[in-house]
Amino acid sequence: MESKMASVALFILVAGFLLLIAVLGMRIVQQAETIVIERLGSYHRDLKSGINFIIPLLDKPREIDWRYAVTDIDGRTIIKKERISRIDLRETVYDFPKQAVITKDNVQIDINAVLYFQITDPVKTVYEIANLPDAIEKLTQTTLRNLIGELDLDATLSSRDQINKKLRTTLDDVTGKWGIKVNRVELQDIIPPASIRDAMEAQMRAERAKRAAVLESEGMKQSRILEAEGIKTAEITKAEGFKESQVLIAEGEAEARQKAAEGEAKAIAQIINATKESPDQNAIQYLIAMRYLEASKTILGGEKSKLIMVPYEATGILSALGGIRELLNGSKRKVEQP
Repeated sequence: MESKMASVALFILVAGFLLLIAVLGMRIVQQAETIVIERLGSYHRDLKSGINFIIPLLDKPREIDWRYAVTDIDGRTIIKKERISRIDLRETVYDFPKQAVITKDNVQIDINAVLYFQITDPVKTVYEIANLPDAIEKLTQTTLRNLIGELDLDATLSSRDQINKKLRTTLDDVTGKWGIKVNRVELQDIIPPASIRDAMEAQMRAERAKRAAVLESEGMKQSRILEAEGIKTAEITKAEGFKESQVLIAEGEAEARQKAAEGEAKAIAQIINATKESPDQNAIQYLIAMRYLEASKTILGGEKSKLIMVPYEATGILSALGGIRELLNGSKRKVEQP
């Protein structure tokens, strides 16, 4: 009976010991995290996400120095440092404090950089570098000083993208052996001295005034060009209208003359036909005398002319007038006869 109780007690003791070892050796690793395990001081393995078991007395997580920024209730950024055993595999953001750098033209400026990196090999991160955050910060600062030292102030202010690319490439090449990958580097602020800012503002105002004057002169020039083109177009339109009106007037006069000539021709043809049918010298002399008088009236300047002109061939007009008188007297006698 006593041996049986001793066996049960031993079983309970062994089971409790195993349970204690299991509890002490169980590690639950979150997604996108890992833990580097050392066995008797040497690297053994790194734990994946999920439930993992280690031997408490033989295996031990390797801790590393880490720091991160937190914001207090007053809005101030506080940098905290601690030793951690869980390594975050997600992309991490480092916001470095402002640092003073000197440009190629000896202008001191303050630059604030932001670094985005991700741990790709936790074993290298643990064993290849002692303090990863400090190493990244110092490397970024020194590399940034070297890059800015090769550029003048204007190039620094206008070449942020180029600086970011060069800085990222340099950091990615150097930090590759640390088991991290630098994804992006961004320059948040580039702050020149107050005197330089005042000079830049004065230059900016001068440039804007210059552009305004140029735009105003260009506008006046364009306005004058448009005004001249409008006057030119109006004159051309006016000339074309006058030309068309003159053409229409000339065509009207030509058509009127043609119509008059056609009427005259018809009248003459009728007279000729009438004389052929019943030749009457008195009618012919009457018509000749009337045409002669109309022609003389036109030559003398119309009805209002007071100039008296006697034709050289007076016998012709007198004979025509005599013919008209005889014609009228003959017509009168015919009327008086019963």
